[in-house]
Amino acid sequence: MEERYPDAYLHYLMEYHATRDFFECHELLEEYWKEHPGDLRAEVWVGLIQLAVGHYHLRRGNYNGARKIYANALHRLNPPALKGLGVDGDKLLHALSQRQEKLMASELVGYEEMDFELIDPQLASEMQKRCQAAGLQWGKIAGIEDAVIHRHKLRDRSDVIAARAAAAELKNEEPSRR
Repeated sequence: MEERYPDAYLHYLMEYHATRDFFECHELLEEYWKEHPGDLRAEVWVGLIQLAVGHYHLRRGNYNGARKIYANALHRLNPPALKGLGVDGDKLLHALSQRQEKLMASELVGYEEMDFELIDPQLASEMQKRCQAAGLQWGKIAGIEDAVIHRHKLRDRSDVIAARAAAAELKNEEPSRR
């Protein structure tokens, strides 16, 4: 299976469909994408990252953020590339386009799940096996914890805060060096 699909993508699918941890989806594929410069699927990886980030924003009520990131995802994703990843790209992009249209018209209130239809039977079987082995349920809808919904607020960001403080200190010192 990993010959056809990178392990990071398989983990992305499991997180997307079984835990609904869209922040983790973003982390998984972003790491893979950065570690594989020149990958022929780079655009689709970024599009899938953006799809997950759009869901993350929408679920938290950040409609402007969701609109912007969904627009980027729609620009990058295309049916042939998604088909190459075992996904019905036409259905996924149609659903995403409808969601984006509702957001643009301010008609969308709240978050609804958006699953991928897997058209590769081997991939679908593998994902079921992985979920079962992990004690997860494919297509989970109910019971998403606040820790997943607001994950960015709960992570340790002390290294980022320290780096920003150091950069600000350097910036403040620059005028005195002139």
